[in-house]
Amino acid sequence: MASCMWFGQALLPDGWARDVRIGIADGRIARIEADAPPAAGEARYATAVAGMPNLHSHAFQRLMAGYAEARSGPAGDDFWSWRDLMYRLVGAIAPDDLAGIAAMAFCEMLEGGFTRVGEFHYLHHAPGGTPFADAAEMAAAVASAAEATGIALTLLPVFYAYSGFGAQPPQEMQRRFVTDLDGYARLHAASVRACSTLPDAVVGVAPHSLRAVAPGQLGALASLAPGAPIHIHIAEQRREVADCVAWSGRRPVEWLLEAQSVDARWCLVHATHVTPAERDAIAAAGAVVGLCPVTEANLGDGIFPAEEFVAAGGRIGIGTDSNVRIDAAEELRTLEYGQRLTRERRTVLASGHRSTGRLLVEEAMAGGRAALGAGGRAALGAGGRAALGAGGRAALGAGGRAALGAGGRIAVGESADLVALRAVPCDAGDRALDAWVFARGSVDRVWRRGVEVVANGRHHDRDAIATRFDSIVRRLLA
Repeated sequence: MASCMWFGQALLPDGWARDVRIGIADGRIARIEADAPPAAGEARYATAVAGMPNLHSHAFQRLMAGYAEARSGPAGDDFWSWRDLMYRLVGAIAPDDLAGIAAMAFCEMLEGGFTRVGEFHYLHHAPGGTPFADAAEMAAAVASAAEATGIALTLLPVFYAYSGFGAQPPQEMQRRFVTDLDGYARLHAASVRACSTLPDAVVGVAPHSLRAVAPGQLGALASLAPGAPIHIHIAEQRREVADCVAWSGRRPVEWLLEAQSVDARWCLVHATHVTPAERDAIAAAGAVVGLCPVTEANLGDGIFPAEEFVAAGGRIGIGTDSNVRIDAAEELRTLEYGQRLTRERRTVLASGHRSTGRLLVEEAMAGGRAALGAGGRAALGAGGRAALGAGGRAALGAGGRAALGAGGRIAVGESADLVALRAVPCDAGDRALDAWVFARGSVDRVWRRGVEVVANGRHHDRDAIATRFDSIVRRLLA
């Protein structure tokens, strides 16, 4: 099926083009014509940008958005007290509940300009911690939500074994997350099967954090799926850093860089509390830092030194993490405003030829694309098997199509994952992105593989998704 659409301007890999016609065939961009006058009856839109990758999401936490803002006790509230509340609230989520919650989150992501999500998925077992007969029962619920809403999925099944550094036993409230190496191998293989019917899906590997994984396990996980992305939470909280130093004599990022061959496959999520040496070493390794500014602000995590990291050639992407608010522009705006508040000046993340909005958009698109395996080899179709632990093996598929050209930029051969921004006065070039991120700009339409999934800012199935979600919230949080 072929179609065409016309834009007053479009941000292409080599910059802005005017009067752009984009031809789409079989879900991909077949041709791009610049300086092309619109044809009679042709659909016309203002500004086209590629869909934004959301490199870090916990979809199930959309359930508790707005339910964690009361002071927890006389000692106050921080990440750790928020985590305890999260454990209590999600203990009863069943697979069908997760599908409904994830669909609401994915619907809002598409409405906010995201077209691919990296789902950092660790809610694996039944309430009480008993494994499902199908290890990927909950992963399949996430995949069904992606299929129902149309969003592209990079599934990141999480390995979670311990509650703290030094292989501390897991807590009772963590039983739904916990597995061993052999169990994870089965989970990963089942997750690949669960995603096998989704177009351009990717399945990566996600050790939860250094506190949840023993050193020997981390090496085994890193070798599980050659070519697939590896995501890990790291250095998000000062207490986490102090606990890591007490355990190992090293800070988390310092320890990881010494212990593992960190490269462009890795996404270090948050990395909030890094030294200048660690910051520059991450940039040199080519890893992406996954920033979730709205969640990091909500949890009081701190502010990553993004200005210096980008100046050193570091790659960044954005994620919605706890999904307390879901909007690509808000993540980018919060990222820039955090830098401004710490430095007490304006337009921090800007360059000589790119405005702040454009730099934020282009850097987040490129970093997110890399971190989600959307520009290279996917775990689906890695063509082999990987040993893990004592005999555990994860099937990675044989002969499946790799996710080459899976979106993140407007170019021939790429997936037709496009966002049309609503027209505003004086929105030529970079001004359109500045208006979207900082002022009155907003998402008008979104296409995923050339299919319109958002029109006039609303997902085509929003009403049904929201009705289902509301019933789940009333039942689980009443």
